[in-house]
Amino acid sequence: MLQTFSYVAPDSRKDLLAILNKEGTRAKILAGGTDLMVDIRGGKIAPAFVVDIKKIADLKGVSYSATEGLSIGAVTTCIELVTDKTIVAKFPIIADAASRLGSTQLRNRATIAGNICTASPCADLSCAMLALGASVEIASMTGTRIVKLADFFTGVKTTVIKADELVTRLIVAPELVNAKFGMEKLKRIKGHDLSLASVAVVKTGTLLRVALGSCAPTPIVLPDFPANAPLASILEVAGKTIKPIDDVRASKEYRKMMIMTFIEQIILRL
Repeated sequence: MLQTFSYVAPDSRKDLLAILNKEGTRAKILAGGTDLMVDIRGGKIAPAFVVDIKKIADLKGVSYSATEGLSIGAVTTCIELVTDKTIVAKFPIIADAASRLGSTQLRNRATIAGNICTASPCADLSCAMLALGASVEIASMTGTRIVKLADFFTGVKTTVIKADELVTRLIVAPELVNAKFGMEKLKRIKGHDLSLASVAVVKTGTLLRVALGSCAPTPIVLPDFPANAPLASILEVAGKTIKPIDDVRASKEYRKMMIMTFIEQIILRL
C-alpha cells in the first residue's frame, strides 16, 4: 500500500529532538527501517513524517571504559555488533545474538535500537541485552533518562518511550565484562527465522541471570540467581514466570518444554 509522508533526515540531536517535540505521534523514527517500512507498506501505521536518524554522529558507534561500561549508539547496526572487536572480546553474547538476527542483508541495515524498540517478544537482541542487565538511555527536549531494559517493555510491541522521545544508546555495566554466556533459539527451519522460544544466560563469579523470549507478551528476565544456584530452583522460577501462547508456529506446551530444555542445556554447559 502506497502512503504519502514527509521524509526528514536531521544531522544533529538538537534538530531531531525539536522535530519529535513538535510532531509527536505524527512522526516515526527510522533507524534501520527493517520493521518500520514493512509496517508502513502493510498499512499498519501511517506517519506524517519519517525521521531518519542515521546521520546523527553521536548516535553511532561502540565505546567501553572500565568505570562506565559498554555504550552502544542507537543506530549501530547488527553487522557492526557482530564484528566490533570490543563487543566480541568483552561482551560476546551481543555479537552472538546479533549474528542470529535475520539474514546478512538485514543485519547490514537493522540497528540495535530498532530491534529493541520494536518490542517484539521474540527479538533476539532484547533477550541477550536483558541477560546482561542493560539499560536504555532515552532523550527528549527536556533532558535524558535512564531506564532498565527490564522495565522498558510494557506489552506486545509497546514500550515506555513517549511520542517526543527516542532511544539514544544502550548501556551495559562493566561488572558484566567477560561474563560466560549461552544462548539457544528454537526455529521452524534451519537458517533465518523468527524465534519460537529463546533463552540467553549470563554467568559471572557471583551471579547467574536468565532471559527468555517468545514465552510472554514481552521478552523477560528472571530474578538474579547466585552463580551456584541449583538447576531445579531456576527451572521452578522459570516455569512459574513464563506465559507462552498457542499460535500457528508452535503450541504453548512445546514452547514451555523447549524453554526448560534450553535452560538446562545452557546451565549444564556453563
